[in-house]
Amino acid sequence: MSLILLERRDAIAIIRLNRPEKLNTLSQATLEKLSDVLNQLEKESDLRAVILTGSGEAFCAGTDINELAGLDQNGARATSERGQAVCNQIENCPVPVIAAINGIAAGGGCELALACHLRIASTKAHFTLPEIRLGVIPAYSGTQRLPREIGYGRALEVMLTGNVLSAEQGYQFGLVNQVTDPANVFKAAESLAKDISKLAPLAVRACLKAVTRGLELSFQEGLALEAELFASLFTTQDMREGTRAFLEKRPPVFKGT
Repeated sequence: MSLILLERRDAIAIIRLNRPEKLNTLSQATLEKLSDVLNQLEKESDLRAVILTGSGEAFCAGTDINELAGLDQNGARATSERGQAVCNQIENCPVPVIAAINGIAAGGGCELALACHLRIASTKAHFTLPEIRLGVIPAYSGTQRLPREIGYGRALEVMLTGNVLSAEQGYQFGLVNQVTDPANVFKAAESLAKDISKLAPLAVRACLKAVTRGLELSFQEGLALEAELFASLFTTQDMREGTRAFLEKRPPVFKGT
């Protein structure tokens, strides 16, 4: 059985973590396969959005503890760097990646969700970084991304206690964009992906780039990047189409050119 399932629905790609009997825990083989799939999708110019979800009733219950237990210091560093690299691939994906969180998102699974640009959660979803209970810390970028999402104090409380955030708490803290009933979590993510896919794809990509790269820059450097990307869109047919359609009071037809 494939560890990762990939499906295309028109301009939207759907990635499913596929170890439902293990609550979609992340083996090293799963991370490698996920990386391969992300590399493949980056080359698809007609792609407009990606949905990341889990098979069965879980999103992802974290890293496979059986594999972690056998690591030495060098192996642990390599494992951390591999997980971080995959999370960076998600964040740096040129199109929006939407997490459809249908159940538990723990440890490495929570970190995968954090790397996504947008997050839709089932009312049954919950989030936790419980590594402190194992004598370690989050290692797939959780210590860096969670404070950026929900703030320093709240993030430290989550990590230092290993406590669980409900979907509703995640929404209140700004971790989750939307909470829906379990039957509709994927539909809500797909609806959001379809809405985005109807808009100007080059502008969507530029907006993602401005925000994700801008967070790594000083404020002034971020403003310079914003201006550069804004100006670059004035060379596109989509920009001409968008402004013409607005002035002509009709829906635009964007082609990604």
